[in-house]
Amino acid sequence: MTNALTGSSKRHKIRHLKDKAARIGMGLGGISVIIAITLIFFYLLYVVIPMFKSAEVAAIASYELPGKAQIQTLHLSLEEQNQVASRITTDGEVIFFNAANGNIVNQFKLATPHQAQLTAFALDSLASHIFALGFGNGKVVIAKSVYDVRYNEHGREIIPRVDYPYGDNSISLIEDSGIAQLAIKINDEQTTLAFLSTDDRLFLAHQQEEESFLDESDHSSPVAFVTQEIADLENVKQLIIDDEQRLLYALHNNSEISLFDISDKDEIEAGERISLTDAGVEVTSIRLLTGGISLLIADDSGEISQWFPVKKDGDITLEKIRHFKNTGQGIELMPEQRRKGFLSVNQQGELTIYHATAHRELVSQKISDNALLHLAVSPRADHIIAQSSDNKISFVKIQNEHPEISWSVLWDKIWYESYDEPSYTWQSSSASNDFEPKYSLMPLAFGTLKAAFYAMLFAIPLAILGAIYTAYFMAPKMRAYVKPTIEIMEALPTVILGFLAGLWLAPLMEEHLAAMFTLILLLPLSAFVAAGLWQLVPASIRLRVPDGWQAALLIPYLIFFTWFGFAISGFVEAWFFAGNMKLWVSTELGLDFDQRNAMVVGIAMGVAVIPTIFSIAEDAIFSVPKHLTFGSLALGATPWQTLVRVVILTASPGIFSAIMIGFGRAVGETMIVLMATGNTPVMDLSIFQGMRTLSANIAVEMPESEVNSTHYRILFLAALVLFFFTFMFNTLAEIVRQRLRNKYSSL
Repeated sequence: MTNALTGSSKRHKIRHLKDKAARIGMGLGGISVIIAITLIFFYLLYVVIPMFKSAEVAAIASYELPGKAQIQTLHLSLEEQNQVASRITTDGEVIFFNAANGNIVNQFKLATPHQAQLTAFALDSLASHIFALGFGNGKVVIAKSVYDVRYNEHGREIIPRVDYPYGDNSISLIEDSGIAQLAIKINDEQTTLAFLSTDDRLFLAHQQEEESFLDESDHSSPVAFVTQEIADLENVKQLIIDDEQRLLYALHNNSEISLFDISDKDEIEAGERISLTDAGVEVTSIRLLTGGISLLIADDSGEISQWFPVKKDGDITLEKIRHFKNTGQGIELMPEQRRKGFLSVNQQGELTIYHATAHRELVSQKISDNALLHLAVSPRADHIIAQSSDNKISFVKIQNEHPEISWSVLWDKIWYESYDEPSYTWQSSSASNDFEPKYSLMPLAFGTLKAAFYAMLFAIPLAILGAIYTAYFMAPKMRAYVKPTIEIMEALPTVILGFLAGLWLAPLMEEHLAAMFTLILLLPLSAFVAAGLWQLVPASIRLRVPDGWQAALLIPYLIFFTWFGFAISGFVEAWFFAGNMKLWVSTELGLDFDQRNAMVVGIAMGVAVIPTIFSIAEDAIFSVPKHLTFGSLALGATPWQTLVRVVILTASPGIFSAIMIGFGRAVGETMIVLMATGNTPVMDLSIFQGMRTLSANIAVEMPESEVNSTHYRILFLAALVLFFFTFMFNTLAEIVRQRLRNKYSSL
């Protein structure tokens, strides 16, 4: 007897130790999950936060203006390595100097016409370093600053020089007058010059390089410049040609701009004349933003505005898109070379950095005690040199990694270049270096919710009603087969579902679109009809079917009506949709049809979500204490009344949890939406249009994004938004579940 008690005591101790170990293990597991989720959250923040840091400006050096200080500066530039800068002067010299200390590295006298006065200067682009000089005798010299890089025992050495793309001889554009204003634009196809003569005539000169298809040599034969007069304009202060050489802008009277369509050089059309400022306000600086579409305009009231051409009613007009706050007097602008950012300096010696698309002032800092007259920014926009009125050069370093991001860029409508109106757009990359990144997360968040909505619209009725029937009405033996079968579907890889949806279901639905809508009406209606017919069957026959097995009889019945729905879909399409439902949707409803659309995603993702919702909801309903059911029935309630007023209310916390967990899975689903949608980031509620979700976008674009770039960090921001989505819905679900539990726990 004593041995038996001792053995029992040992078993109790072992069981107690096992229980304690299990509690500790489960507690550690729960804490580990919380720690892991917290670490994920903080890592996402760690990657995302640098995007929202302000720009920083730090002065490196200040020195005397290289070269002759009494000679005016036409243009400053800074090469990519931030070692050598250049200064072009009004006496036709190019002075290359060390950007850090001002020591002259090289100096060139340009090949100018003999005894001709330099009267005009024009820059092709900051990136090309090509410029043109106009002279009082009607001639032009086109030159280019070149920075050769060599490596020796001392490291990298930059050797600057001046090249002449069209030869060192001057080009004669006009014989009877001089050149007062000049603009130049060069691309692979042609070179265009616009100039104003000293007698106020506006001319256009262009040179095309033509290649013969029969000539296999790797050279082109340039033709002479063709010059034509296009208008008479007085008081012109500046000429600008866009990068595509389609539009010519002429600033005159210091406040008005005239547009000329020069896309067809044989038929140049004069556009409208637009006032850029209010009365009494004059333009101080006008520049093309990178990409050559937008005009940046500063006036003497201190305002900076962005304008670009917009097509309205078939005509091109210049539209004021956005403006920036007052930043001082005498503003001079300089765009960045590779981004949609720009810088300004003013008479108060302040440097201000902006980003146009983000509509954001990044930093404003005083870098000189005197007025700043000229500005040059390096190609990487990480250094600048600025010339002040006291003939000093300031060399400044800039830390400005992610200027493209602002709240408006992420969540508001933005009017992008070449768009007719503001829009929510995601387009993170392009083949062009002048591309304007579009980082709106709205289409992605919308697509995420749209995909989840249609998936839940398909899954919730089937899963919840199936769970109710399985737990409450189905025979136990049949339930033993049905429940595990549905639950094992949860193990099916979503990549398989996405593969089937994209390659089989989407083409099937496109081909039999009318059948899909026919089945939506036919199957529920046929099930109701079957229920009514079953009641008409003699009781002697009905009672032969074991209670809870009636649903098995519906399987062949529904299969037949599914076939029947496909069989009659051709007649339905002919009767109601003129023989082509897809065309009818486009013409009559005005809806575009995409093969991989929200219907496909809803069905495929719904199939993936159904097992989760079904399993949790079925367990919740089946776990309702039997004494509640029996008590309700004993008090005279019917089985349906008991189900509606007792069982479902008691199980409502579990049912709600099932729905929210299913919704959370639908929100985070990746492979199905990646393979079964068109992956188009559009905001359209139509079931015939596709979408792009946050998770799918991360999966598609993360492999091609540059580490620590703005694109890379904004994908992590998308992951953080997805994290907040799931956290918010799960928190809401837990709050509602607890309230339901407290409300119905007394049943």
